[in-house]
Amino acid sequence: MKEVKKTHDFTRRDALKALAAASMPAGMAWSQESNYPASPITLLVPNPPGGASDINARLLAEPWSAALKQPVVVLHKPGMGGAIGAAQVAKAKPDGYTVLMALSSVVVAPEAEKVSGRKPLYELEQLEPIALISSDPMVVLVRADSPWKTLGDLVKAAKAKEGAINYSSSGNFGPIHLSVEMLAHQAGIKLTQVPFNGGGPSLLALLGGQVEMTTAAPAVALAQIQSGKVRPLATSGAKRLSMLPDVPTYREAGFDAEYYIWAGLYAPAGTPQAVIQVLRETVSKVARGPALAAAMQKQSIVFDYRDAPDFARFADEDRLRMTRVVRAIGKID
Repeated sequence: MKEVKKTHDFTRRDALKALAAASMPAGMAWSQESNYPASPITLLVPNPPGGASDINARLLAEPWSAALKQPVVVLHKPGMGGAIGAAQVAKAKPDGYTVLMALSSVVVAPEAEKVSGRKPLYELEQLEPIALISSDPMVVLVRADSPWKTLGDLVKAAKAKEGAINYSSSGNFGPIHLSVEMLAHQAGIKLTQVPFNGGGPSLLALLGGQVEMTTAAPAVALAQIQSGKVRPLATSGAKRLSMLPDVPTYREAGFDAEYYIWAGLYAPAGTPQAVIQVLRETVSKVARGPALAAAMQKQSIVFDYRDAPDFARFADEDRLRMTRVVRAIGKID
């Protein structure tokens, strides 16, 4: 994705904000902002139920509703690895009543579309960061009856027969696809992706025997691990997960790769700053209380709250790193 060009530190996002403010009578804008929120807020999840974004959204919705004194209604709009839902929020009325619970793929999708020779459904400048909620490594999973006991076993089998091992994903250039391809690149192997519409369907494909492996966020993977249906081979973070202390990282297994699936909140660019401030302050209030962190820990989610400025820097660093990966993968037919 191209860097946003600046002229006297005035960005495209600033222009959208100024245009939105100029198009509304001053008295009306003040009245609407001072009464915000006056009705329920839609928290749009751009993936199917059962995945990481859905779990994050549902855990946040109840305490955030209490802080906002208005219902936060979770709505699913899946498709294209989250790009359809992200685009809907990017193009929504910038009034604070439509918020996106995005996964890390939100910073990848525009570049992925360009690499594929298509016009992106949205650009990142159309979304205003509010807060990071969580940041998880992915867990490499095979079925319990798999012959592979370690990540080294899987890599050895993949080298013996190129492309013979199929893995399910949540869609092209989504978190599962990228976490597997980063590993494959470092291991010098070729695996065959079978894309599904979301992390939940991807895991079901592994359980149903349609593929031999996948990756999943801990919140999605742990119940299946505990049930004995799947075996974890590795995690993609810098250090081991506390809930899976015996499972090595990519690096510990000998492969220099690191990946995180994160969940964060965005509003449409041009949303009045007074409204953005309400969203930020209420999320901060919820995040700094004990209930949300405890609920996320119970669901095996790595809670990682960061307010808008820190979140924006974090997301931009991830965008730059993932852009290189997307370009290395190239166009997918």
